[in-house]
Amino acid sequence: MIQSEVRIRSFRSQPRNLRVSVMMKIEEKLAGNGSLVGKSQLPLEEKHQANDKPEANGKAKVSPKQEADEKGDTSRKSLNLYSWQEIQRHNQETDQWLVINRKVYDVTSWADRHPGGRRVLNHYAGEDATDVFRAMHLELDIARLYLKPLLIGELAPGEPSQERNKNAQLVEDFQELRRTLEAMNMFSANLGFFSLHLIQILILEVLAWLMLWHFGNGWPITICISFLLTISQAQSSFLQHDTGHLSIFKKSKWNHLMHRFVMCHLKGLSVKWWNHRHFQHHTKPNIYPKDPDIDVGPLFLVGDLQPIKYGKKKIKYIDYEKQHLYFYMGHCLGQQFLHPLFHHIWPFLWDLRNSIAHIFGQVLATCNVEQSFFNDWFTGHLNFQIEHHLFPTMPRHNYQKVAPLVRSLCAKHGLQYVNKPILKAFGDIVRSLKKSAALWMDAYYET
Repeated sequence: MIQSEVRIRSFRSQPRNLRVSVMMKIEEKLAGNGSLVGKSQLPLEEKHQANDKPEANGKAKVSPKQEADEKGDTSRKSLNLYSWQEIQRHNQETDQWLVINRKVYDVTSWADRHPGGRRVLNHYAGEDATDVFRAMHLELDIARLYLKPLLIGELAPGEPSQERNKNAQLVEDFQELRRTLEAMNMFSANLGFFSLHLIQILILEVLAWLMLWHFGNGWPITICISFLLTISQAQSSFLQHDTGHLSIFKKSKWNHLMHRFVMCHLKGLSVKWWNHRHFQHHTKPNIYPKDPDIDVGPLFLVGDLQPIKYGKKKIKYIDYEKQHLYFYMGHCLGQQFLHPLFHHIWPFLWDLRNSIAHIFGQVLATCNVEQSFFNDWFTGHLNFQIEHHLFPTMPRHNYQKVAPLVRSLCAKHGLQYVNKPILKAFGDIVRSLKKSAALWMDAYYET
């Protein structure tokens, strides 16, 4: 092995003309005797250089790279063509096709290894996933490497880029809006902003422990410390949410490391558990039963479908007629446990089943709370629910800047852009829970 390496280095040190001459002799020998099995092979770069040398008859030899490119062109020309009718038949857990940029991929075998969980892919089986693919992946070049071996064909020339029930102009305008925001650097984070939030959390944690160490554990001190730690844990939730969405650093690996630190060490929760649930939420926001954030039974019944399902099956874990009261009691006692519900329950003022496009569904499935310094801090900028669901990897400090452009897009297509005062939003939680309880009661007591 060492002798082979010495020969290779010695060969590289020779003049280029001599190296080419040697290569041509070796190739002649190969042509006469077959392959040199077990012999030391020349470096690939040297072989490329030799093969690129023009022959005496004026014709250049074709390099392996050129051959690969030609084969790639041939395979692209021979891709199978599919209609939407055919693609939509492959929407089962054991048979999953999806479309990204008019390319058709069979992701059945890849689903179990998908970092965002297998259910995310299953939710888009038989559908166009172009926009959600772009929205959820930070480093697209890496993601496309995983897609390559899964490619099986493309949409037939006469087929639209999205399913026929979608508003093609709306999708096109949304994609143009994203390109505009990328050009405006709206997906670049201000590291100072997030550093201050981390410092805030650490100060609160240290202050709580210092108070406990200095003053002891009397009731007044316990109440004060509980207040400080509640704020710290809430802000930690928002910071882990930022890192989980890859919205702080430009490299995914740094976001993942920060996510583990905040989620596992500051909050004591599982990163995999959060990824499993939250990515499903963003692919199908507030659509029952695909979004686990709204499947909070048996504690609460929300929306229009879940209460009827529980009622017809005569399921009664608690008195759902009073669930709006339980919500506020539980929220005060365990804010972090009910965190997903707190941020996602008020969108049930709309019927989500009639969504006709990714953006249309995202806007209808949520609403904003009015912007203010307190509201931004108190909700971790999740008061900009619409902007966050449209652009999950965007740093939250940019939501306010892009909101006018999103509002204009909604106005152009007649979509309702809802922006509520925070107290009205809390009131809507109560009204939504009462409405769901009434649906449950009708189904439960139905004879």
